[in-house]
Amino acid sequence: MTEVHGESDVETGVVRLRDALQGVPTYKPGRPPTQSPDFVSYKMSSNENPYPPLPGVIEAVARSAEQLNRYPDMGTAALREAIASDVGVSAEEIVPGTGSSGVLSAIVGATCEAGDEVVYAWRSFEAYPIMVALSGARSVQVPVTEDGRHDLDAMADAITRDTRLVIVCSPNNPTGPVVHTGELERFLERVPADVIVVLDEAYLEFVRDAEAPDGLAVYRAHPNVVLLRTFSKAYGLAGLRVGYAVARPQIAGPLRSCVIPFAVSDLAAKAAIASLEAKPELLERVEALVGERTRVLQGLRELGYDVPETQSNFVWLPLGSRTQEFAEAADAVGLSVRAFGDEGARVSVEAPEANTRLLQVAREFAERLR
Repeated sequence: MTEVHGESDVETGVVRLRDALQGVPTYKPGRPPTQSPDFVSYKMSSNENPYPPLPGVIEAVARSAEQLNRYPDMGTAALREAIASDVGVSAEEIVPGTGSSGVLSAIVGATCEAGDEVVYAWRSFEAYPIMVALSGARSVQVPVTEDGRHDLDAMADAITRDTRLVIVCSPNNPTGPVVHTGELERFLERVPADVIVVLDEAYLEFVRDAEAPDGLAVYRAHPNVVLLRTFSKAYGLAGLRVGYAVARPQIAGPLRSCVIPFAVSDLAAKAAIASLEAKPELLERVEALVGERTRVLQGLRELGYDVPETQSNFVWLPLGSRTQEFAEAADAVGLSVRAFGDEGARVSVEAPEANTRLLQVAREFAERLR
């Protein structure tokens, strides 16, 4: 039997793979819902935007498709200029890539070697330990608080001379809360100036917490802060994979050299630019999702669920050992949710009908627990 990791015997001889691969966890994507002729199924497991792309975005992609025989612009000049104009920085400070995950992978690769450490909260985005392990570095996971928030004091305590990178996910995926401005500033004062701090703002557009930090202001005040953002969530381009980092030119330049050449397709770049041009319309959709989020959060709490505050497009149900049972109950009526072992379930905010059905599942499940 052929081994996947480490030293392997194959028909063509003996090959060696990196030892670091032995410790790489497997990413588990949100699975699709069970289909049935009795109901419309909804995928509530991947934090996708339920709205289809706007007509102008589809038209931009269609025009771009006529040039599929050509390579995209490797420097993504037009995309960088559009993002820079929207954010309020120079194009030299923008690093596009295949989703925010692709850009973060480049950041980890640019900062970490074997023996280095990366500090981040846990549970948080499950791609973090994968990227760190692939680099040969070591994950230092600092538990979130009981209400799903980053323990920034403990994260600062965890930084050592071997720390090369710190990741702050705000809002945190999968638990939902944001870090607050004061605690983040106190934390950054304790981080050595030569350690990069990535502020992962994948769900930025959904944030309504008045105490949430202004990421751009934090970035401008701290040269070692890098912002990480995406078009996959609020902008609804998950299928095209476009994200970007905002970093000082002396950091952004080397990062761009770490991104795979031609990583962002012309279709993806044109769709992202068109989405920025249609930002007011897209943000109207985001506001509708925030309204649905409030309805779902309040409904779950009224049913007795201890749901943390969420500033994203999902809610977190800390169900412990009953997590898989809840996921199966949801799937039985055509709703797929993301179960995290025996910790809890993350449920994306979807179309109103899906959210109403989720609350009904939660009501029936709560009655079974009594």
